[in-house]
Amino acid sequence: QVQLVESGGGLVQPGGSLRLSCAASGNIFSIASMGWYRQAPGNQRELVARITSSGSTTYADSVKGRFTISRNNARNTVYLQMNSLKREDSAVYYCKLVNFNGDYWGQGTQVTVSS
Repeated sequence: QVQLVESGGGLVQPGGSLRLSCAASGNIFSIASMGWYRQAPGNQRELVARITSSGSTTYADSVKGRFTISRNNARNTVYLQMNSLKREDSAVYYCKLVNFNGDYWGQGTQVTVSS
């Protein structure tokens, strides 16, 4: 099994920044990709950003230019730097790891953008 521990969520004012971290442990094996998804009340879960083992990145159109995903491969940790946050970014953010054995999800961390 793989365990994902997320940190960095919280309350931030519009225009502010947060940095989310997700550390993977356990039987990780070879990581194909790690990413961040989010789900707001009444909405389905959506991809925010993803980074592959080769370093290729994918972003949702709504966050391009504001969010940056990165990895520390030695620590099996993925980060999401979120800048210029908007109220519509408020959601539960979930970390996801994909390897050859399956998909693994973190518990989620709440991000609330409000004044």
